[in-house]
Amino acid sequence: MSKYRLFLLRHGEGAWNKENRFCSWVDQKLSENGVREARECGKLLKEHGVQFDVVFTSILSRSVQTAWLVLEAMAQEWVPVVKDWRLNERHYGSLIGLNRAEMASQHGEEQVKLWRRGYDMTPPPIEESHPYFQEIYNDRRYTTCDVLKENLPRAESLKAVLERLLPHWDHAIAPEIRKGRTVLISAHGNSCRALLKHLEGISDQDIVGLTLPTGVPVLLELDENLQPVKPRQLLGDRDKIEAAIRKVEDQGKVTPSAR
Repeated sequence: MSKYRLFLLRHGEGAWNKENRFCSWVDQKLSENGVREARECGKLLKEHGVQFDVVFTSILSRSVQTAWLVLEAMAQEWVPVVKDWRLNERHYGSLIGLNRAEMASQHGEEQVKLWRRGYDMTPPPIEESHPYFQEIYNDRRYTTCDVLKENLPRAESLKAVLERLLPHWDHAIAPEIRKGRTVLISAHGNSCRALLKHLEGISDQDIVGLTLPTGVPVLLELDENLQPVKPRQLLGDRDKIEAAIRKVEDQGKVTPSAR
């Protein structure tokens, strides 16, 4: 029997989502379409009568901006927003900034799929010579983390994302849910996928096939042990959701012009 409700949300489309680049820890704002997605998500949740008590985000702007726009559309701007680096997107290491379709042309679609979706596949680490290294590691937001900046990851598998996310889940998010509060996690494709793997017991093999579109809220109904009592629900128009999933999956494929 359902006792709690948890909502997960992959942020709206970001500028580099639109350009089909590995964004990762580079801080990007939402695209115009991403802003529209976030607002439409808020309107949908309002229509469903959802009332949030607390929102958790990463410390990346696209995650925070999405939360703000959702709450604004719901007329719930007052709801507390808690930000933590442990909900950040997966660190893609040396792949950051590269175009997914071009990488698929060079390395094959299957390799790019493993880099993007595989559970224990870690891309090559980012080096200090990387064009976005200084932008990431000199960013003041990373002085606020609960680990020293030099101990922050330089590349991550999905498994590593789950390992750094779980302490935040156990000590900050789960206690709020157990108090009976309705929680929204406005995060990223891979931090949401990692949490779903943990909560739903998805296998290392099956997690490869889980794709979350931008701006689509996911509802989980949980029992007293925070275990799902029914399959996750992606809220919204089914045709639009399926089209959005295909769009995300196609990002890692070779474009027709490059074949």
